[in-house]
Amino acid sequence: MSDLTALFTWTCDKCNGLTKGFEVIELIVDIEHCLQAYVGVAKDLNSIVIAFRGTQEHSIQNWVSDLFWKQLDLNYPDMPDAMVHHGFYSAYHNTSVRPAVLSAVKQAKNYYGDIDIIVTGHSMGGAMASFCGLDLVVNEGEEKVQVMTFGQPRVGNAAFASYYSMLVPNTFRITHDHDIVPHLPPYYYYFPQKTYHHFPTEVWLRDVGYGYLIIYGVEKVCDNTGEDPTCSRSVRGSSISDHLAYFGVELGCEASRSCNVVNAPLESYSSVDTKGNIVVSRTPSSPKVLQMKTLSETETQVEGF
Repeated sequence: MSDLTALFTWTCDKCNGLTKGFEVIELIVDIEHCLQAYVGVAKDLNSIVIAFRGTQEHSIQNWVSDLFWKQLDLNYPDMPDAMVHHGFYSAYHNTSVRPAVLSAVKQAKNYYGDIDIIVTGHSMGGAMASFCGLDLVVNEGEEKVQVMTFGQPRVGNAAFASYYSMLVPNTFRITHDHDIVPHLPPYYYYFPQKTYHHFPTEVWLRDVGYGYLIIYGVEKVCDNTGEDPTCSRSVRGSSISDHLAYFGVELGCEASRSCNVVNAPLESYSSVDTKGNIVVSRTPSSPKVLQMKTLSETETQVEGF
């Protein structure tokens, strides 16, 4: 969506009323790196919800190709032998996204108390969500964090996956049938410590055919290794269309568009930094935007996606 007002009053027509009472309290648009996220409060779940947008549809083929060759290239702080994908790590840690998310979480907790946190995202947004969930536990001292991602790529090696599963055990990676992205970057079983490795728990959605009948989204909860050979690894990851549909919801944009925000009088909503990145905030339970923020300049470039 490109309208800031519509984003702040977002509802989900496909969700059968399940988002009733949900409110967005912060919208983050990092135009420099083509990233977008929001932080909101779901009162029925008694939870803060942090959601990261996935890769824009027109660029998926480009970064999928890049992921075939991208190597582990960054040591995760204070985790011996743990290595991660620099681009995904930096997309969360070294852009305008992280400080805005943490500020919104603090604001929500000041208003609602010590409620749970749910972090979610699709595709590259799932990778960012995993780093955010870990960050909340390790660096912010949060204890009630759940992460649920959709079509997430691998983000680190086996050592990282082991640390992650210990620190953020309430994590579910949803994968869909032949979705290509959970197979990337490649897993090489003969180099288990030197290759990319998923963390658990995977829930594999299969499209099962019985003659002319196809049952979509049959769920299988996989083992605790993160690389269950009977789940998504049992098929060839070759489908971008499976990547763009989860639980019957089409996740692609209606039309290809550039990484900017239009159709909104930005001066009425927020300040922008010198690179055009935007954070718009409002007080929880307020019908309009009340708090303006100016982002600090981002110095670190994001690579690898």
